[in-house]
Amino acid sequence: MAPSMFENLTLWIQQHLNWMVALGLLGQGLFTMRFVAQWFVSEKAGKSIVPEIFWYFSFGGGVILLTYAIWRQDPVFILGQAAGLLIYARNLYFIWRDKWRARPA
Repeated sequence: MAPSMFENLTLWIQQHLNWMVALGLLGQGLFTMRFVAQWFVSEKAGKSIVPEIFWYFSFGGGVILLTYAIWRQDPVFILGQAAGLLIYARNLYFIWRDKWRARPA
């Protein structure tokens, strides 16, 4: 009897999808969610807005994707993610700084 589609998929996953690829996919998923969040907030406001969660998704996805890029030993991918992390961290710094300054004394 021929293997079922589920059995074929399971076999393919076992052969090709190791934990680092799964981690890379998780990072890409987080990275993609930043655009979904930005789109949702902008649609609700009726104008282009970059919400705070955009930067958290960017940073989280960027860290995971940088880890994956290092594992892959891909210098282009590494440089791209490392540079992005600096921008995401700087924006989060501004957000935290402004919240700290705005808190009641």
